[in-house]
Amino acid sequence: MTEPAKALTLQAGRQPVSWRDFLELTKPRVVALMILTAVIGMLLAEPGLPSWRALLFGNLGIALLAGAAAVVNHVVDQKVDTVMARTRKRPVATGRLAPLDALLFALTLALAGMVVLVWQVNLLTAWLTLASLVGYAGVYTLFLKRATPQNIVIGGLAGAMPPLLGWTAVTGQVDGHALLLVLIIFAWTPPHFWALAIHRKEEYAKAGIPMLPVTHGNRYTELHILLYTLMLLAASLLPFVTGMSGTLYLVGALVLGLRFLHYAIRLLRGDDRRVALATFKYSITYLMALFVVLLVDHFARF
Repeated sequence: MTEPAKALTLQAGRQPVSWRDFLELTKPRVVALMILTAVIGMLLAEPGLPSWRALLFGNLGIALLAGAAAVVNHVVDQKVDTVMARTRKRPVATGRLAPLDALLFALTLALAGMVVLVWQVNLLTAWLTLASLVGYAGVYTLFLKRATPQNIVIGGLAGAMPPLLGWTAVTGQVDGHALLLVLIIFAWTPPHFWALAIHRKEEYAKAGIPMLPVTHGNRYTELHILLYTLMLLAASLLPFVTGMSGTLYLVGALVLGLRFLHYAIRLLRGDDRRVALATFKYSITYLMALFVVLLVDHFARF
């Protein structure tokens, strides 16, 4: 078959591009979790409710830039995505969307996000959000992800930024309490992703991604999940220790954190992929519940 004929055959076999493909590129579930933590940062920044402008335009700008970073991730990981079960049907991996089209979409989102943040919010939030995009899409996705089994630890800072971004959108300045929220997500990221990496170990190995279970084995990874969960438990108590929160939050943080610790101990003892997946799923519930409790405690004190 000639090259033009092959091209025609490929084009005929392609599914038509829809708006859902572009939406999938932005990883809406991941962005939704980031926006949730950004909103928490906004609501905790001041005693009362933040302005509607900060809530609307701050979250819109953060979401647009986060979506742009996610699109770049799809393009960079195109080959990797084709060999992993959970990602092989992505629009760029399947060829429904060309990489150049996806990058133009990412650029459009990023420019729109920066315009919104600079025009309607403040410069500090705009530049911090852009730095997060560069950290995730550039430093982590392009380099760290394939360079070291500590990729999640080092690159986790970019994903931990949303509460600080929400805080600065309201106050226009960096605050120590906002940095505590960043620290909590930073400590949460390794056990969250390493639990998934244990469950998907064979896929990561096939894709050539040096995740910790691939390079050092499950037992080593499970021990580190336990150690980071202990660090997370300690970090989650800092809002109470510093006077940012009260007794309600302390009780909630202890209950949620000890449950997370229980999962980590079960994983270390059993080395079971099902427990690893259960740990990963609980970690998402943990983070959302922890910030909700912190928010309830905040408003209960005012």
